[in-house]
Amino acid sequence: MTETAIQAYPTTRAYRTRVARISQLSEHFVRFTFTDGDLRHFGTGGLDQRIKLMIPRADGTLPEVGLFTEPAPPMMEWYTRWRELPEAERNAMRTYTVRDIRPEDREVDIDFVLHGTEGPASAWAMGAGVGDEMVIIGPDERSETGGRGRSGGIEWDPGEARTVLLVGDETAAPAICSILETLGAEYSGHVFIEVPGAADILPVDTNAAVQLNWLARGDRPHGEVLTEAVQAWGREYGAEVAGSGASETALAEVDPEATLWDVPPESPHGHWYAWLAGEAGAITGLRRHLVKSLGIDRKCVSFMGYWKQGRAEGS
Repeated sequence: MTETAIQAYPTTRAYRTRVARISQLSEHFVRFTFTDGDLRHFGTGGLDQRIKLMIPRADGTLPEVGLFTEPAPPMMEWYTRWRELPEAERNAMRTYTVRDIRPEDREVDIDFVLHGTEGPASAWAMGAGVGDEMVIIGPDERSETGGRGRSGGIEWDPGEARTVLLVGDETAAPAICSILETLGAEYSGHVFIEVPGAADILPVDTNAAVQLNWLARGDRPHGEVLTEAVQAWGREYGAEVAGSGASETALAEVDPEATLWDVPPESPHGHWYAWLAGEAGAITGLRRHLVKSLGIDRKCVSFMGYWKQGRAEGS
């Protein structure tokens, strides 16, 4: 394939998939396996690969915004049309992470967290069946910038670090599990995942020498158990980690209206790296604890607010 042909494909594209299988993993986790012939072109490096799901409207349809025109349009072209739709016509769009991709089988797995029918994605998952359609916006392997291992939407970047800290709630669990399954035996560290209950603890295969801690929230407030666990980790390991270099740049005050997302512009050059994701308020507090209270270099911490309590995702 020539360089000109490669560049003709946009970084991301729409895949018109259908549900092939549904697997109830636990009380709150359900895995949807989607299939489509074009998924052979789905490009991803695994890890915490983000995608967009076009949630069908109540009648099962999607608005026409040019997603499947040929040649495939750049993302901003169809996204602008979607944003300009009247609210009554615009479908919901939500961000998820890929749990697994099998291009040779034309399949992708996405894990949903069930939390009632108030949210459009959870409501869809609770009522969906085999054969139902789902449009997935994801990377294209044929693109010069969107191919497997070099696509956008991946924040995990430990650089030289081989000692790691991964922290998240149930919305980050699929990404954390995917990351763990790619890590080799040279990685060590700690992992904390808060989930609704003990029945939501999932099996994970990893070669990394990490201590994996599943934290059942029960009736406690969201993020409280996770915060306590990371603070306890800090009391035991914080001084050692902070020794890798204190932050030279002050941590700015967080604007509650802003997107709570901050990743180092370059790969860390030290021996330690943290990846935090989940509910924005809890994750913001944990990142502040690591950087301000423990003195850890902010350039060693990737911080992603996947969602915010009491607020729908801004698309």
